[in-house]
Amino acid sequence: MPEIQNTSHLLMIRPVNFSFNTETAINNSFQENTYDLDVQEKAAREFDALAAQLRSHDIDVTVVQDTPEPYTPDSIFPNNWISFHGEGHLYLYPMFAPNRRLERKVQVIGAIREKFEVTEIIDLSGFEYMHAFLEGTGSMVLDRENRIAYACLSPRTHRKVLEAFCQKEQYRQVSFNATDAEGLPIYHTNVMMCVAGKYAVVCLDCIRDEEERSSVINAIHDSGKQLITISMEQMDHFAGNMLQVCNREGKPFLVMSTQAYQSLSQEQLDAFAQYNPIIHADISTIERNGGGSARCMIAEVFLPLKK
Repeated sequence: MPEIQNTSHLLMIRPVNFSFNTETAINNSFQENTYDLDVQEKAAREFDALAAQLRSHDIDVTVVQDTPEPYTPDSIFPNNWISFHGEGHLYLYPMFAPNRRLERKVQVIGAIREKFEVTEIIDLSGFEYMHAFLEGTGSMVLDRENRIAYACLSPRTHRKVLEAFCQKEQYRQVSFNATDAEGLPIYHTNVMMCVAGKYAVVCLDCIRDEEERSSVINAIHDSGKQLITISMEQMDHFAGNMLQVCNREGKPFLVMSTQAYQSLSQEQLDAFAQYNPIIHADISTIERNGGGSARCMIAEVFLPLKK
């Protein structure tokens, strides 16, 4: 069953213990330990400001307050461990870092079930015992309308789990290898790529293999979307970590961080302006310490609303 590409219903987790996570820094080159004693307070303020901005545009945001125990320093990034789909499917994902597996908290699922219809929970977390991981819509950038899952393979994105998701949801996978300027694997696809309703944003320079690069370009063109490219430097400023959402009336918006916004050229801004206004917020504390940006903070909810 086809889905729409964007939704007005978003889940965000308000942090209580946000900090630099040493377990994820192993393969997240975007992280930087700032040794800031006020990092939790600053992250909470940045979180509240972004959530308020979204709500001011008539976007429905379900905010769940994280719990102090168990210790989950990356809980602010829920899209990695949970995703929601129009058929009423709720997915739980296998996570690379042991302390991120603790983010699968029952009160988050409970808050969603109070508001939305869940027909099936598909739990892929058992793949952790095989050391095979798929970190939700961080690992996969989904073209929901055309049933395409774009995924750069990495220690956090294993082909076997990707195949399990695609088989269940009837998605076609477009998988590839991608590396940063230092030649290190891109840890999550959504830092280099974003798929919106009528366009897709990609850092093509990360995809070194010509055949793999062509397969991504062709899939985007064949789906009828405009390709907007970003540079490696812009990706380093989280310009790939964007998400198109809509408000209750169906008006689309593109959400990103202020850092990402300021890295864009006028030509790129003009290209986005054809399709949607931009919402951006300063989340620099979250970006530096967490190694993720605006898109990572949002889990889109495509479940049917309870009647």
